[in-house]
Amino acid sequence: MESPWAPLRGRVFRMLWVAVLAGNVGTWMQTVGAQWLVVQEPNAATWTSLVQTVTMLPVLLLALPAGAIADVLDRRRLLLGVQIALFFVGAALTVLTLVERMPPGLLLGFTFLLGVGQALTLPTWQAVIPEIVSREELPAASALGAVNTNLARSAGPAVAGLLVAQVGSAAVFGLNALSYGVFAVALVLWRRPARRGPSHPERFGPAVRAGGRFVRYSPDVRRLLIRVVLFVVPGSVVWGLLPVVARQELGLGASGYGVLLAALGVGAVAGALLMPRVRHLLSADRLFVGAGVGYAAALLVVALVPDEFAVTGVLVLAGAGWMCLVSRMNASLQLLLPNWVRARGFGIYQVVFAGSQAVGALVWGQVAEAFGLPAAFVGAAVVMLLGTATVWWLPVHEHDDADRSPAIFWAEPHIMLEPHLDEGPVLVTAIYRVRDQQADGFVEAMEAVRLTRLRTGATRWGLFRDGEDPVRYVEVYQVPTWEDHLRQHEGRLTGSDEEAEKRAIALAEGPAEVTHLLPADKAD
Repeated sequence: MESPWAPLRGRVFRMLWVAVLAGNVGTWMQTVGAQWLVVQEPNAATWTSLVQTVTMLPVLLLALPAGAIADVLDRRRLLLGVQIALFFVGAALTVLTLVERMPPGLLLGFTFLLGVGQALTLPTWQAVIPEIVSREELPAASALGAVNTNLARSAGPAVAGLLVAQVGSAAVFGLNALSYGVFAVALVLWRRPARRGPSHPERFGPAVRAGGRFVRYSPDVRRLLIRVVLFVVPGSVVWGLLPVVARQELGLGASGYGVLLAALGVGAVAGALLMPRVRHLLSADRLFVGAGVGYAAALLVVALVPDEFAVTGVLVLAGAGWMCLVSRMNASLQLLLPNWVRARGFGIYQVVFAGSQAVGALVWGQVAEAFGLPAAFVGAAVVMLLGTATVWWLPVHEHDDADRSPAIFWAEPHIMLEPHLDEGPVLVTAIYRVRDQQADGFVEAMEAVRLTRLRTGATRWGLFRDGEDPVRYVEVYQVPTWEDHLRQHEGRLTGSDEEAEKRAIALAEGPAEVTHLLPADKAD
């Protein structure tokens, strides 16, 4: 069994992991400071949930474009520029808070700007991880990412609670700004090797659309995203309303709130350390059921047992359940996404994750205002259990053994015309000859080929049988531009795509005869 600490043996991963830890600690300190700054305002439940919402809203709006940028530009330089910008935003927030010029509305504005930085950082960092660890170490690296987040969740709120109580929120805002500087220094020290890519960098608009098509035609990715929604929407009640529970239900101060968040982090770290064994013993679906039921039970205790020690104890359980789900989903997604679209795939994942958190926090905040805190937590527990029950209808397929490495196996297109890269749409046809006894198997195998074409650039696809020559089958698919089709040749296809095509060709009488049709009105 692979050691959960194995990726930390690599110098680059270790250095960046520590830098990300500093950033995560700062982010959690920022959240505690911001929420505690507004918890004494009228309608505190709404204000505190809005802090959570505006933190996640930029990820909802920008994670997919950020993923496209990260897949097109140098990921190290992008991360470095973002951290420098965040340092200056955090410094301005600190100064204005020190001089008591930070009303709730302005605080939400600064929180939104910091969220924009997070939206640019998250998919880029996730896309970098497979560059600095081996494929075998990806699950351990994902679990260490969860350990990172939850160490920060343990230390950040506890330290922030003490600082807020003794010094004020400005101190934690200043330390958060400093954490961005630490990450920037680590990125300067990382000498990322030059990477060979396609001959022409993708443009922003087509890159965004290509990322959306990939996820749309990846059934395994779509199922995973549905599971994210079903868990995070009810689970977000804890992150949105815990400060109100601490103050109104348990009578705790800032340091007590920090202890509650630390309990979540302790449970998550313990769960992360057990993840290699859990991954070995439980399938993803069984893990989802166990974590969902455990998390729902914790929500019921928070709602029905207003006791500081009972709530602290069950938050450890909730933290373990949250970590197990998030870690497993991250690891699964790392294995499902090929490199060319990895940041965009994680961008969409972050959109779904952050959108679920933002919507969930806002909804449960309004439920708490209308019906009280216990009703919000009970309602979230019921929704959690209902979502967990759907695992029997919507299981997750991880395919750990699938080959996602680039595979360049198509012959270079030889055409008499010289189309411009923007020319299109391009209609590609592939003619196969298939005997009757192989026909059913061939048509079934071509369904997998259909998905590979659509994931890698095609917008339309069809398979037809010649009425005058029944053994003649014609595959037709349309690609938006000649550039998109060249990218299919240059590295968008993976080893798994190659295997799918080989299975279909094995049922035909040899390779297909391929033609490329260009728009007649643009032909020379």
